[in-house]
Amino acid sequence: MKELQDLIKAGLLIAASVFMTTPMMAQCGTFKDAADSDQAETYHVLYRGDVKNKNYDAAFENWKNAYEAAPAADGQRHSHYSDGRKILKHKYENAKDDAKKKEYQDWILKLYDEQITCYKNDAYLLGRKAFDMFYTFNTPYDKTLAVLKSAVEKGGNDSEYIVLDPYARIVVHQFTNDLMDKASARALYDQLNGIADHNIANNEKFKTQFESAKASMNQSFMKIENHIFDCDYWKVKLMPEYEADKDNPEVVKTLFNKLRGQGCTNEDPFMMELKTKYESYAAAENAKRKEEYEQSNPAIMAKRAYDAGDYAGAVAKYEEAAAAADSQQKKGEYLFRIASISGRKLGSNSKAREYARKAAQARPDWGRPYMLIGDLYAKSSRSCGDSFQQRLAVLAAIDKYAYAKSIDSSVASEASERISKYSASKPTKDEAFMRGYKSGQSVKVGCWIGESVKLRF
Repeated sequence: MKELQDLIKAGLLIAASVFMTTPMMAQCGTFKDAADSDQAETYHVLYRGDVKNKNYDAAFENWKNAYEAAPAADGQRHSHYSDGRKILKHKYENAKDDAKKKEYQDWILKLYDEQITCYKNDAYLLGRKAFDMFYTFNTPYDKTLAVLKSAVEKGGNDSEYIVLDPYARIVVHQFTNDLMDKASARALYDQLNGIADHNIANNEKFKTQFESAKASMNQSFMKIENHIFDCDYWKVKLMPEYEADKDNPEVVKTLFNKLRGQGCTNEDPFMMELKTKYESYAAAENAKRKEEYEQSNPAIMAKRAYDAGDYAGAVAKYEEAAAAADSQQKKGEYLFRIASISGRKLGSNSKAREYARKAAQARPDWGRPYMLIGDLYAKSSRSCGDSFQQRLAVLAAIDKYAYAKSIDSSVASEASERISKYSASKPTKDEAFMRGYKSGQSVKVGCWIGESVKLRF
């Protein structure tokens, strides 16, 4: 009885073993396992010829028959899986029906899984599968991310360069949409750059491809780089750039602003060094720009000369400013300043009047130049000949105040005060009659004034 029970148990174990291994054996079956091995090999030879000629439509049926009869071909070559993907991609790209496209897509991904099961080489095939999922099939990112993660974990530094850019793009998307935390994104950034750097240094055959893939990958990472790394990371990353050109003001400025934006404080020794240099460069640059600006703006230089007591220098610079003025208003202002300095600081009444008249021509509705001429006449009246001539000079001044008032309301009040102040100094009738002059008669004023006035008493 016991012997019978043992036999039954043994039979069950064998049956279970056969049941569990049947699926793998089926997908890894070879020509030897086919019901008709000769026919299976014939299908293989026929489709292979069409594949070599890229006649994928003609190859499809024979490939399908060969694959179904012996998925793993001869057990040494994975051609039924890899050729199948080429044929099915062609079918996928040319299919018009979405359901058909989905069928081909699933089949292609299945062929990757079967080849991994039968022929291993997991990292390479997983990387290729993820590449197709990302670029060809636009598979949801979470599914593609899982395959990429597995591919890189298995491949390590032997991972293909083709996985770097799609992996980076998905990480950026996931992080940006709150589907991945900062630590995970940072860890993947470090892992992928580590793979790239290792191959650039050690993989002569694909060095160029890894350099290009790294550049493209980090172009994607730039979108989140500022959000996933802290001050210490950026210091390590940017320090070599600083050491290579530490006396370059632009480098110092760029690094200082970058690190400050990444949370580095001024108490950090490196930041203190950058800040000191940055402020020194900034002060020197600001002084240089100010000097250049002032040198190219004569009105500023004129004001500086005036404040320093260099009135002749101020006049010369205001003349430059007037010549270069971009509006009549500015030109009139500069000419008036020349007139004012010439009369009030340099004692050159004639030049002062000349430039006051030029200022008035530039701004015909401006009364200030005539107020200045009136002041010059009034001030010099006491040295303008005898008493009668002095009073004529006052009349000339009053005329200028009156004209200024008539064209410019902004000086009207001031002009009226001047007129009231000097009215008592007009000529007297007796003095005029003794010289043979009558009221209203035009009389020329002497000294430097040289203008004619109508007599009022």
